[in-house]
Amino acid sequence: MTGSTSARTTATPPMGWNSFDGFGSSVTEAQVLANLDAFVEHLKPAGYDTVVVDFCWSHPDPGTTENPSQDASLRPRLAMDGVARLLPAVARFPSAAGGAGFAPLAEKIHAAGLRFGLHIMRGIPRQAVAEDAPIEGTDATASQVARPGADCTWLNHMVGVDGSSPAGRAYYASLFRLYASWGVDFIKADDVLMSERDGYQAAELEAMRAGMDACGRPMVLSLSPGRAPLHRAEHTAEHADMWRVSADFWDRWDDLKNMFELCNAWSPRVGCATPRGRGWPDADMIPLGRLSVNGPQPEPRTSRFTADEARTLMTLWCVFRSPLMVGGHLPETDADTLGLLTHAGLLRIHRAGERPRQAHHQGGAVIWISDAPGGGRFAALFNLSDEPLQVCASWGQLELDGPPAAITDAWSGEDVAVEAALTRELAPHASAVFELR
Repeated sequence: MTGSTSARTTATPPMGWNSFDGFGSSVTEAQVLANLDAFVEHLKPAGYDTVVVDFCWSHPDPGTTENPSQDASLRPRLAMDGVARLLPAVARFPSAAGGAGFAPLAEKIHAAGLRFGLHIMRGIPRQAVAEDAPIEGTDATASQVARPGADCTWLNHMVGVDGSSPAGRAYYASLFRLYASWGVDFIKADDVLMSERDGYQAAELEAMRAGMDACGRPMVLSLSPGRAPLHRAEHTAEHADMWRVSADFWDRWDDLKNMFELCNAWSPRVGCATPRGRGWPDADMIPLGRLSVNGPQPEPRTSRFTADEARTLMTLWCVFRSPLMVGGHLPETDADTLGLLTHAGLLRIHRAGERPRQAHHQGGAVIWISDAPGGGRFAALFNLSDEPLQVCASWGQLELDGPPAAITDAWSGEDVAVEAALTRELAPHASAVFELR
């Protein structure tokens, strides 16, 4: 899979697997390939199509440390070429030996009919600045493109780049030429949307976009972490294809409950027009299945979400049309979770729903709707309270003139009786979702 045939259109939200929730900074080539096998068996038939290696792939041995920084002597040294570009650590990715980079791994993923994604950190390596490494295709050096004081505040590998300067833009162009040569189809760019020191990194985002557009290979650009600033939404959508609306999302009910507010705030931007297709606010990876096998959090575990909470998560992600990036270790993911991730009724809503919006929120009762093909509605009812609750949606709240001709339960696929309103008794943290025609 090469050239334009690898392009991932953004007509619908991206779907895939990311190594972070299972392995943090420590994922190895063997672990990626094990997840690739499970992906092909379980997720690919449902439409998932992207495998993403998350951060610190140039670090030789990060262990389970959440953010494995270098010491004052820039040790351990990150794998890097002679023009300030990070390379995969051969100790963890053996096929990268001999300067091959990620090309052999990408080739295996492409051979499975999938797309290869890669995490990058904003900026230029500190060790490249210390060595004043040259910038490919220019007379500039790393110290000349660096922007001191604009470094990442939570991982000290990188220094900010002056994205407004010709040399800074040339550096990003050189990065994307390298990624294109490896066969990368998807980039998750970190530390772009927020920073304790500098906030939104507009100039570097623009330099990334320009470098990506000039590299000769179509790629999707995903931005992380949030919260993305709403007041910069137009600029974000102009340069990126998906962008995080939250900080790192984990298997905690309070995180999930808070996501309803964030999704509501971003719902007018779901599927917005971009120069490349459509843009997608991202509610973050899905922490279901086996998590933190080797970091980033201390305890390896199965997701702490209850069955009802897991269904609520997937229902919100699908009706909101968030990108679906599975985070758990797939070979150890149970059948019920795999069934939830690939549920045909939910994924129909994810693919086909338009204009997702919150129709009602009072107390613990929340109602979301989106437009279904043929003039119908998708409707999701949620109980965010800690007690059982009857959630009732009137036809007016569902933006219908009267009762629909038919209602189908999206979970069971069975038709349900049309009554005076759409009403369900929901357990704490539970949900129900329907198609009305």
